[in-house]
Amino acid sequence: MKIGVLTSGGDAPGMNAAIRAVVRQADALGHEAWGIHRGYQGLLEGDMEPMPSRACANILQRGGTVLHTARCAEFHQPEQRAIAAEHLKAAGIEALVVIGGDGSFRAAEVLQREHSVACAGIPGTIDNDLPGTERTLGFDTALNTAVEAIDRIRDTASSHGRLFLVEVMGRASGMLAVHTALACGAEAVLYPESPDDSFETLVSGLNASWLRGKRSSIVVVAEGDTAGRAMAVGERLKRDYALDLRVVVLGHIQRGGSPTAMDRIWGSRWGCEVVRRLDRGERGFYVGMVAGALVAQPLSRVLEPQPVPPGDLGRMVSVLAR
Repeated sequence: MKIGVLTSGGDAPGMNAAIRAVVRQADALGHEAWGIHRGYQGLLEGDMEPMPSRACANILQRGGTVLHTARCAEFHQPEQRAIAAEHLKAAGIEALVVIGGDGSFRAAEVLQREHSVACAGIPGTIDNDLPGTERTLGFDTALNTAVEAIDRIRDTASSHGRLFLVEVMGRASGMLAVHTALACGAEAVLYPESPDDSFETLVSGLNASWLRGKRSSIVVVAEGDTAGRAMAVGERLKRDYALDLRVVVLGHIQRGGSPTAMDRIWGSRWGCEVVRRLDRGERGFYVGMVAGALVAQPLSRVLEPQPVPPGDLGRMVSVLAR
């Protein structure tokens, strides 16, 4: 069997570990792996080639993706998906492994439904916003990158007695923001799913911290649907409350860098697991982790609402900042 593998959407540390595992597990079971370059865009253009085991040498520790990635708006069009299916058929590729986030999985789900392509997914997104799994590739690395950066920011915040707003990524999800805030000891966190995501609550909390003797504060801000939210929050706090503050947008440094051990381990486990399941004739699933155990979910679950950060974590941030 020929098994195609692609990475789609935003890059995430750990994708290379998953690619490596897919290729080498396929080789161990007597299958042939094909690498598809630039995600669904490359699939539409027929940009694919056999990927032997040695093509994955020394990629485990690298960030990004050796197969490259792209956004592909054309894949929303049925006629374009038909072209993609024809390219797979012409190459003799019988199964497709998609490493990416919810948009990538939705595309795989409709490709399988319309053209009977056997699809399997590996969750690769720093946002950690997929239903049916408590972990996605890249989240652990991005979290550690953000925490390290904020630890450095806190040094200068303490030195100057100043408020810092630090924006982290996550699109419409607050998963990365809440976990970052908890891990770095932030005084507050603003994120889309929070019922207390308000200026009044934030200002009252900062004032309470000041009265308790704190002379510097870190507030983690989720980017929300669009980047630049921390800038907007900062401008309003300056205008309406005359707060002395600085804004730091961590941006794409959260995507890059060598993956953590956990992202390498789960990328390897998931890559091997999807190939073993495809070898047994399974299709239409994606793998994940629940309560520490490796699980598989129907690909259709990606159509469900995305998970939200546990409410107690947001409350814990303010409790522990006392």
